[in-house]
Amino acid sequence: MMNVSILVPENSVMQAIADPQYLLSAVNQFMAVAGKKPLFHVELVGLKKQVKINDGSFSINTSQLLKDVKKTDLVIIPALFGDMKTAIASNKKALPWIKEQYKNGAEVASLCVGAFLLASTGLLHGKKCSTHWGFQNEFRELFPDVEVVEGNIITEEHGIYSSGGANSYWNLLLYLVEKYTDRETAILASKYFAIDIDRESQATFAMFNGQKNHTDAAVLKAQEYIEQHFQDKISIDDLTDLVSVGRRSFERRFKLATNNTVLEYIQRIKVEAAKRSFENSRKNMNEVMFDVGYTDTKAFRTVFKKITGLTPIEYRNKYNKMAV
Repeated sequence: MMNVSILVPENSVMQAIADPQYLLSAVNQFMAVAGKKPLFHVELVGLKKQVKINDGSFSINTSQLLKDVKKTDLVIIPALFGDMKTAIASNKKALPWIKEQYKNGAEVASLCVGAFLLASTGLLHGKKCSTHWGFQNEFRELFPDVEVVEGNIITEEHGIYSSGGANSYWNLLLYLVEKYTDRETAILASKYFAIDIDRESQATFAMFNGQKNHTDAAVLKAQEYIEQHFQDKISIDDLTDLVSVGRRSFERRFKLATNNTVLEYIQRIKVEAAKRSFENSRKNMNEVMFDVGYTDTKAFRTVFKKITGLTPIEYRNKYNKMAV
């Protein structure tokens, strides 16, 4: 029997606590029907016997206090809710327990923005991590020593797992089911819960809003120029002339401030504009391509798919009801 401890933090998402319990309990039933012994012993654990979430709208009863859990095999950290710094602070007393369990051989999995709590333990220092695409910039600011893997649904390193945004955590849970049981059981679970078992990227769902939470005035000026003139052909020399900064210094400062090279930033702004056009207009691919400043169909298609995970046509067909 494998002991699974689902942490019940303050300021957490109820579904991210209930769903792993539901899935692992269902897998136990699948195994019993197949004549196998149930594998998972699942408990909800926390600092208190009862944890209230969503401003007191819901209460979750834990089955064990952290101080009474001496040994477990897997710790699941659910998604947090609200302001991340506040959520981390409210669960600070749980961090030593997570670290101690990992030290004693347990694996640790964070769901979505549960990565913020996981990173606060220090266990991700120098390691890779996935989290919700909408929180990646904030995560980098709080944990600059952790490498955020953009777009990934699942990241695994040294017995530490993390997942992408929102419902992407189902894919991590299925991944863990397959690891601890077998592929057949994982496929059965994916069919039962109607989850695409091998989805690997959250890039299709990501929206690029620019990274402007920094204090480099020259880079901010360049970003604003790019966003206002994305239809044009913009060169790095144009931008360095605009902000009166040498090219090497400008490129270094831009990457440091935005976590993108200048070229990557320009591409992402253009692709974001193209996505909005595909979603809200009847324009064909060539029209959209020209609107955002591309003249080479192959180049546009390549960049678009690299950023979104879909071809322009696939994206349009997926998100534009008018295209039907």
